[in-house]
Amino acid sequence: MIKKLFSLFQGEKLYKDLDDEEFQRALTAASKPVVLDVRSKPEFDEIKIPNALNIDIHNPKFTERIKHLDKDKFYFVHCRTGNRSKRACKKMIKAGFKNIYNLKGGINVYSGKVV
Repeated sequence: MIKKLFSLFQGEKLYKDLDDEEFQRALTAASKPVVLDVRSKPEFDEIKIPNALNIDIHNPKFTERIKHLDKDKFYFVHCRTGNRSKRACKKMIKAGFKNIYNLKGGINVYSGKVV
């Protein structure tokens, strides 16, 4: 009952927060995953997960840019610490995306391959 009331007033979280290990496992298991890095271009240029797509959450056109992405794919979203990516996941849910995974702690905790 409390959970139901909470979801009525707060909205259910429709994306999954994953720790580093869970994120890497899910990324490996997903068919044609998209790694979405929502940090700024300078942050992205410094260090990134291979083949990541960069769309800065602070860009005023962020919502417009994600509208052009395939909503049926699996999205693995991250930033530096996990805060901006949470906001990005919420915006993606609003835009109709369903398969969204957020890296808790961001790239700061990521132990997989980076370039």
